[in-house]
Amino acid sequence: MTRQISLIGAPTDIGAGTRGASMGPEALRVAGLVPTLQAHGLQVHDLGNLAGPANPWLPPVHGWRHLDEVVAWNQAVHAAVHAELQRGRLPIVLGGDHCLAIGSISAVARHCRESGRKLRVLWLDAHADFNTSVLTPSGNLHGMPVACLCGHGPQALIEIGGATPALNPKWLRQIGIRSVDPGEKRFVHQVGLEVFDMRYIDEMGMRHAMELALATLDDKTHLHVSFDVDFLDPEIAPGVGTTVPGGPTYREAQLCMEMIADTGRLASLDVMELNPALDLRNKTAELAVDLVESLFGKSTLMRE
Repeated sequence: MTRQISLIGAPTDIGAGTRGASMGPEALRVAGLVPTLQAHGLQVHDLGNLAGPANPWLPPVHGWRHLDEVVAWNQAVHAAVHAELQRGRLPIVLGGDHCLAIGSISAVARHCRESGRKLRVLWLDAHADFNTSVLTPSGNLHGMPVACLCGHGPQALIEIGGATPALNPKWLRQIGIRSVDPGEKRFVHQVGLEVFDMRYIDEMGMRHAMELALATLDDKTHLHVSFDVDFLDPEIAPGVGTTVPGGPTYREAQLCMEMIADTGRLASLDVMELNPALDLRNKTAELAVDLVESLFGKSTLMRE
């Protein structure tokens, strides 16, 4: 893992159904993300926040809300993430809502094609985010990024990374899922996404789920983690717009992050959907920083 980290703020709630995720990047900084990472010997370059169009808060058109604005934001994220990967740094995108993963992950996929690396994406989320304009109940694009990355979405979004689709569904592992819309459920099954939902985690345990999700990684694999803060149980993480009860506990989430850290393969990260407007005294941001610290090697004891 590179010791050079780049923080890229993407302050927008353009794809969300609730306002407030635009304040997420600043809340993560206020919660001490930079000094926390520096304490692990990492060189942190905070590149500040990207700029993009304001949120017009309009109803859907042809099944998508704010498509032009979502495209603009994702193009900005794509360019910034790709540039940092080319510099040999590990980019962390501070969201913002989860539609921004289209730009982030398409940049990672492009970098992997250019450098001849394999890609594994871990999607930590309460939601599968595999809706389309036909299936969506809301038109909010933060419910569609995985579908777009797999080639099912508007042309302007699925082409951002230069190759369509950006992702082969076989490269993806979803963890913590517990809310999937009816049409989306059928589509996830049809495409064959590998999903470790909360029932699986309840029955088999987080350790077993993560062992399978991380299986077959090697030194040619780029590991990207897309962490939606609503992955966590709302009892411990209230500061998100789309809470779903029954998520991973603090210890399950820590184990998940520590097992990712143990691989030594983490090469890019999204931290998405933190909504300070719905939080309690920045509690959710502080928890997110704590978990990101575990991704970068915080552990109770020294480990080999």
